[in-house]
Amino acid sequence: MQKGNIGVTTENIFPVIKKFLYSDHEIFLRELVSNAVDATQKLKTLSSIGEFKGEVGDLTVHVSLGKDTITVSDHGIGLTAEEIDKYINQIAFSGANDFLEKYKNDANAISGHFGLGFYSAFMVAKKVEIITKSYREGAQAVKWTCDGSPEFTIEDTDKAERGTDIVLYIDDDCKEFLEEARISSLLKKYCSFLPIPVAFGKKKEWKDGKQVETAEDNIINDSNPLWTLKPSELKDEDYKKFYRDLYPMSDEPLFWIHLNVDYPFHLTGILYFPKVKSNIELNKNKIQLYCNQVYVTDSVEGIVPDFLTLLHGVLDSPDIPLNVSRSYLQSDANVKKISTYITKKVSDRLQSIFKNDRKQFEEKWNDLKIFINYGMLTQEDFYDRAKDFALFTDTDSKYYTFEEYKTLIKDNQTDKDGNLIYLYANNKDEQYSYIEAATNKGYNVLLMDGQLDIAVVSMLEQKFEKVRFTRVDSDIIDNLIVKEDKKNEALEAGKQEVLSSIFKSQLPKMDKTEFNITAQALGENATPIMITQSEYMRRMKEMANIQAGMSFYGEMPDMFNLVLNSDHKLVKEVLADEEKECSAAIAPIQTELEDVTKRRDALKKKQEGKKDEDIPTAEKDELNELDKKWDELKNKILTILYNHANTPYDDPNFYIEEELIHKIEKSIMDLPENYRQAFEMNRFQVMTYKEIASHLNISSKTVDYRIQQALKILRIKLKDYMPLLIGLLT
Repeated sequence: MQKGNIGVTTENIFPVIKKFLYSDHEIFLRELVSNAVDATQKLKTLSSIGEFKGEVGDLTVHVSLGKDTITVSDHGIGLTAEEIDKYINQIAFSGANDFLEKYKNDANAISGHFGLGFYSAFMVAKKVEIITKSYREGAQAVKWTCDGSPEFTIEDTDKAERGTDIVLYIDDDCKEFLEEARISSLLKKYCSFLPIPVAFGKKKEWKDGKQVETAEDNIINDSNPLWTLKPSELKDEDYKKFYRDLYPMSDEPLFWIHLNVDYPFHLTGILYFPKVKSNIELNKNKIQLYCNQVYVTDSVEGIVPDFLTLLHGVLDSPDIPLNVSRSYLQSDANVKKISTYITKKVSDRLQSIFKNDRKQFEEKWNDLKIFINYGMLTQEDFYDRAKDFALFTDTDSKYYTFEEYKTLIKDNQTDKDGNLIYLYANNKDEQYSYIEAATNKGYNVLLMDGQLDIAVVSMLEQKFEKVRFTRVDSDIIDNLIVKEDKKNEALEAGKQEVLSSIFKSQLPKMDKTEFNITAQALGENATPIMITQSEYMRRMKEMANIQAGMSFYGEMPDMFNLVLNSDHKLVKEVLADEEKECSAAIAPIQTELEDVTKRRDALKKKQEGKKDEDIPTAEKDELNELDKKWDELKNKILTILYNHANTPYDDPNFYIEEELIHKIEKSIMDLPENYRQAFEMNRFQVMTYKEIASHLNISSKTVDYRIQQALKILRIKLKDYMPLLIGLLT
């Protein structure tokens, strides 16, 4: 018997292995079974090149449970006492690496690289035995024993056949691994596609009303999974069946890509396009990563771009760098190459379907849409590819490429400033009347009802030249696409106020919801009332729901414009009635208000262009008094109108909130174009300075300058509201 200490520099390596090397204790089973498969693959290699001339025989790897033990057995090359001393007693001296170096041109797939996999056994075992016999002629079987300390023993033993048995004596705190169901689930998770048959117990069948074991091994894996076969050998049903096996409760996939590349890296696999209609996060992390058919992880963000994590399926590559525990990816040049390759293959596949079978592509667009939109939003090079096959859908369920749609609307939906206006709706039923009004004008309306459509709209406004997206209910139809300067057809101010007060008094109080009421001449046959919402503020609030950094807008009240049709019979009657009932009380106040307004306007004009210190104090005081008087008279009129409508005037904050929102919107839109562009990209699209610089083809320093200048201008214009705008202007 030989005794000794394992060659490690740490006094006790096992606590380190147990606590830090592996992310999960269950990994031990993957490592031991993988080692057994590697030993078997090595024997097959030696047999194929004539170095082993004996009978290969049954190469099945067996996993078995005892009362307190788990045993993993193989009929591979086995080990001699010298090899145990080299590969087991000296941690991290990998037998796999040695073998690969010697037989690199002939070796079957060997998954091990680090020489540490065996020691994962000590995460769950208080004692481990290796009973092994080398394939070499005349080899003596040996038994290696270790109780989790650096001390070990090696002794001769009896073993009839070549190969290795690893016996784990399970620790008291790991008894869960002695349960058949637990081991069965782990084998299914980690070993389902190993290239050598793996058996766990015997197959069972129903007999006399109960399950009984048969003599046949229960093989738990498919040693020739679909991705290892040639696409020419496979039918559509084969791919669908494999998908059902991987994801039993999922809908049938839209289509798939079979990957097989040998240069400049090795990569095989099958990627499926699932039906993704809602929550993106729920559909992520469904790609399984393998290394030579050994399961590694289902978290592949490091190897594929974020948007491609929506795909399902399998990737297998020996060239993906793993950490020592084979649990995590490590970044290197190969990872980037593989990522770029997969992106190209995906976009090429989509492009091919679009070109060759556009009808099928359109039929599947609603399922593909969120995936393609997510890709265009998150990866610039994918947008460059996808813009040729990404589709718009209009409210008549017709499909257009970006270029086709531009051609369709350019003649009729270009405004007086040369901007092409893309009208859209996000709910056909709720916005029916607005859509109808637009289509009656000869306009086409897009349906943008997807989870990411609001973000896509903002992105496309940046990508397209002189294009603006406007929701069809954001204004009255005549204002959506202004083709010429309009004459002022609005009611005089006094009548505007009367109508506004009447209708505001009848509106219900709604939390964080405000209405701005105006009157416009829309024609006798138009509807009497129309509710619209500012495109800018509505979009910012919607973005706040899906994007960090925009919480300020999320806290703002919902602002709606209630447009009264002053041409409509009903509105005229309301106005006439109010004037009849209230005119006597309002008339003297109105006269006084007009006088105050004239004096106030004259004084403001006199002070125009003057510095604050150049304005006499008496004039400042006079203007303040006039402002107070104006507010007083205005409130008197409003009070009379409110009282007549039996609703007290109790909403002084309305005007403050309304004014603030309009001031923000106008101040941002008035920024110099290059400042505004950089500011909106940073604040509203949450792009970094580096991303903005790349997008605009300028330096990061220039981006910083433009944003700082924008902030400087906005702080001056919005100085009275700074306490409310900390998040936006800092």
